Amino acid sequence: MQAFTLPEFYVPHPARINPHLEAARAHSMAWARKMGMLDSPAPSGDVVWTEQALAKMDYALLCAHTHPDCDGPSLDLVTDWYVWVFFFDDDFLAQFKYTRNTEGAKAYLDRLELFMTGPGETPPEPENPAEAGLKDLWARTIPSMTEAWRRRFVTSTHNLMVESLWELDNIDRGRIANPIEYIQMRRRVGGAPWSANLIEYAVGAEVPDKVAATRPLEVLRDTFADAVHLRNDLFSYQREVREEGENSNAVLVFEKFLDCSTQEAAELTNDLLTSRLQQFENTALVEMPALLAEHDVPLPEQIRIGLYVKGLQDWQSGGHEWHAKSSRYMNEGPVSGANGPTGLGTESLRLSPNRLGLVQRTRQQAPAPFAPVGHLPLPEFRMPYPICTSPHLAAAREYAPTWARAMGMFDPAHGAVWDERRFRGFDFPHCAAMIHADADFERLKLSSDWLAWGTYGDDYFPLIFGMRRDPVAAKLCSDRLSLFMPLDGEPVPGPTNPVELGLADLWNRTAGPLSPAARAEFRRAVESMTASWVWEVANQAQNRIPDPVDYVEMRRRTFGSDLTKSLALLELGDVVTPEIFQNRILHELDTAAQDYAAFTNDLFSYQKEIEYEGEVHNLVHVVERFLDVDRFQARDYAAKLMNARMEQFEQLADEGLPRMCDDLGLDDEARAALIGYADYMKYWMSGILEWHRKCVRYMPHELERARTPEPPVFSLEPSGIGLSAWRIGSGAH
Repeated sequence: MQAFTLPEFYVPHPARINPHLEAARAHSMAWARKMGMLDSPAPSGDVVWTEQALAKMDYALLCAHTHPDCDGPSLDLVTDWYVWVFFFDDDFLAQFKYTRNTEGAKAYLDRLELFMTGPGETPPEPENPAEAGLKDLWARTIPSMTEAWRRRFVTSTHNLMVESLWELDNIDRGRIANPIEYIQMRRRVGGAPWSANLIEYAVGAEVPDKVAATRPLEVLRDTFADAVHLRNDLFSYQREVREEGENSNAVLVFEKFLDCSTQEAAELTNDLLTSRLQQFENTALVEMPALLAEHDVPLPEQIRIGLYVKGLQDWQSGGHEWHAKSSRYMNEGPVSGANGPTGLGTESLRLSPNRLGLVQRTRQQAPAPFAPVGHLPLPEFRMPYPICTSPHLAAAREYAPTWARAMGMFDPAHGAVWDERRFRGFDFPHCAAMIHADADFERLKLSSDWLAWGTYGDDYFPLIFGMRRDPVAAKLCSDRLSLFMPLDGEPVPGPTNPVELGLADLWNRTAGPLSPAARAEFRRAVESMTASWVWEVANQAQNRIPDPVDYVEMRRRTFGSDLTKSLALLELGDVVTPEIFQNRILHELDTAAQDYAAFTNDLFSYQKEIEYEGEVHNLVHVVERFLDVDRFQARDYAAKLMNARMEQFEQLADEGLPRMCDDLGLDDEARAALIGYADYMKYWMSGILEWHRKCVRYMPHELERARTPEPPVFSLEPSGIGLSAWRIGSGAH
């Protein structure tokens, strides 16, 4: 009996079929037999696969649907890759997940990686079908692709293999991931980024390396991956959760997190799937053309990118069609979301009426701004870490307004973003003193100034550019900021506003002692934050509430989390290599802390942003619209997410980080540095929460005062480093 009725899916494009299907079926069966996959023993005494089982699962049909335009040999190779990856998944389940054999799993995966050879390397002799298959496929695929593609493919193949340990660890603990953790970890373990790499091979169009890491292409890849995985979770829930005892499934994650029925969780999973597909469409049609123009991408490369995007689209439709037919999955119910004829070749006659898509688009349309939502009472938040405060706080409070005034942040000629009375109430030195409690006075001033600058910029962009819906001007402003962060002593133009002037000053005080590599990485962190402010303005121009996943991931940037991390890493020096921070434990530790801090801000600033600023970028607001609930329910869900991320951080800091250090064989110095980094993040979170509790920036009486500011008082002040000598203060000196 099915656990739930499959929902109506959003299927905007028809599935097609490759004419070389029958040849690929025959080839893949022979290849699997040759690799030993059809008589590979499982610990139960059975075999992992039989010929009949492989024929029923029909991976050639999957590949014929998902790659409808490639030639016969390419379809054969792609199909072999999918036979291999599904065999690996089932073999790993039988050998290690059922038996909870973590040590054996690590050894198995470590050896499997040896078969992804680089130039001039020779793999060992295979000892099992997974190794034999990977060795054969690597030799047949890599020579025809570039080195840049090989690096991307190694990363995605490594992730889908090695991160299986995350699933195994959760099964062993009886632990179900929180929704944010699940979505981002599913990308690593689920294989869809790997599928996106194979699309480049199948369509004969590699993504140009110079734009492969840009936001639009990353979002296309991630939305593709999320949609593939969420769809798979809906179809595979019965087999994975009810029959195999797996707990890595989105339906189960939502069921447990929201304490709802399985059917309700399935509908929510499908809503998120639809939202991710529509994010894919928006990115492809809005952001990609702008990217191609910005980078002056030549026409042949534009065509390659277009073929790749079309390949991602084909995979979505074809993958859905295969799930609806394969014996591997539960597929009774609406499935395609439309009535009509069935059978091979009739897919184009059965397109969904897209009622679900229309509902999601309506929810993404921002309502009238400045709604009088009122004060939002807040619950208690989980905070296990203490608050420490620098002894230099009083001195920093006296210094901070002087710097902000010199940067022109109180000058009404630049938009009247702040005045001095409001700035003193914001009390950035208090936040800095808790984040960097052990800093000397100079470092504390620098930390306070970075907080002031980042917050000023975050207020400046929506006020100056967002109100007039002008993402082009916002982009020009953001791009120009890079000129004030020279890497090799390049000349800097004259600042024209407080954002530029403040950044020029902070860059001189921060970047000077850094190595060239550290300086470049630090600049990328600042650019990530300023580019995210442009993203917010672009959403305002479209009158669009962000997709929930895109919001969470971009919120880390708009909140300045990358900048915070970079400032923390400067303290580590060269003790820890940058590659270590790609490890799952540290990546999850970082993002859990970043989400906790950003969600803190969203909960405290809800009234300020929605009622007083006409904003749409707030987690409570995003949840309200996506789940169609009131602000109090949305608040509770946001707080629950925030607390879940804290619980995850605690587990990673207490257990995951020491275990990672052991697994990597790190020396005492590196281990101490990483533990110190985790301690820094603890103080960062506790300091941010305490600052929000005490700061007048979010209090109703201050919001009303800011709406009707006091008359300005003119006074002559020192000119600082470049603006007019005339400054304007509020009289609250």
